[in-house]
Amino acid sequence: MSDQKPPGRAAAQRAPQNRRAPHGWIHALLAVLAALVAMAVVAALGLWAAGAADLPGGAFPSVVAAVVVMAVGGSVGLSGDAGAIAETNAGLSVLPLSVTLAGALVIAAGFLRPLRHRAVADTRELAGWAGRFAALWVLLLIGLGLLARHRFTISLGEGTASDIGDALGATPKVGFETDVPLTILFGLLWLAGVLAVALLVSRGAPLPARLVRFQESVRPAAYAMVVLLLSYVALGLVIGVVVAVTKGHAAETLAVLLLGLPNLVWLAFTIGLGASWEGRVDGPFGLPMPKVLDDVLRTPEDSTLSLRTLSDHDGRVWWLLVVAAVLVMGAAFLMAARSPARMRAWQHAVHMAVALTLTVLAVCLLARLSAHYGLSLLGIGDLGGGLSGLVKLHPNLGTALILAVAWGLVTGFIGGLLARPVHRRGEVGQDGSSPS
Repeated sequence: MSDQKPPGRAAAQRAPQNRRAPHGWIHALLAVLAALVAMAVVAALGLWAAGAADLPGGAFPSVVAAVVVMAVGGSVGLSGDAGAIAETNAGLSVLPLSVTLAGALVIAAGFLRPLRHRAVADTRELAGWAGRFAALWVLLLIGLGLLARHRFTISLGEGTASDIGDALGATPKVGFETDVPLTILFGLLWLAGVLAVALLVSRGAPLPARLVRFQESVRPAAYAMVVLLLSYVALGLVIGVVVAVTKGHAAETLAVLLLGLPNLVWLAFTIGLGASWEGRVDGPFGLPMPKVLDDVLRTPEDSTLSLRTLSDHDGRVWWLLVVAAVLVMGAAFLMAARSPARMRAWQHAVHMAVALTLTVLAVCLLARLSAHYGLSLLGIGDLGGGLSGLVKLHPNLGTALILAVAWGLVTGFIGGLLARPVHRRGEVGQDGSSPS
């Protein structure tokens, strides 16, 4: 009897792994589908609030699919056709970060769920889970890519322009379609980034044994940066709801919140740090709220978007500096409080500087935008008046990164000093295990 107990215990220890393996694909499928549903719902509601439900030709599902594709870094190209003697040109490069964030949070939660409550994971196991998610994600991207294509006919209005267009066969058409191979490539890169950040941020997620020694310096900083960015989103959401209730234009405000809230608040985050952006708004296009952005950038040449230029139109913009100081300092304190007690203030400063610089770099790469559309007839541009437009916004990257380093060093050092009395949930033992 006693001789049979060890095999029984060994079998019991192997049983969870054996039970987990057959259901790995099912769990991954449910997580990927949940992420798709979250992104599609956010995109659809945002587009509906923006009036896209009235697009002709049953285009709404295709537009929703295109927004989801763009949200995960996919490539959606615009094309135009205005007959033999006319030409159109169009381009769009923007990430609807509200949709991106919804999908990232859901898929990260689904990826971490079967890995929680363990100190260390085998590299092969993590690769297996990532591979399941990647394989299903590719199938999803292919389906979205095939759905995200449509063509519209643009009315020239009434009068001479419409008559000329009809007579010469120059009625403009514009369409969009997905570059499926590029979408798969960038979509997989997006997925890899989300899964990597999820592993870095979650204290309960296991790491391979070789990487455990890095978690005490990387995980607190990564967690603090995610909290910082989500704090901006939460604050922006509260402000947006208040604006929608008190100022009117609820549909337009809801569209901005559901499609581009992180685009706005993370732009405000970098500007609050002192960074500047260059851009221009021309034609019927415009930037979403607040209106001060459109006022500064609607000039014949490129303009600078910064605390100084914005404050010339609205002095309340200086509150962005105060908010940045409070939230970045809070993130630095949080990082230090979750770090081992033996870590010194200068080490916190270095970790915060690196983390904040990488965060600002990511924001600058994700929040830039470019959109243009033009129509010309016989070489004469802007047929019909107001059919051409341009919106572009890109960061002064070098200045932004230098400022991020400076802010990180200062706040990291101060946060390390302030966190000394807090001892200390984030400490990692010498054997790489976390305290219970």
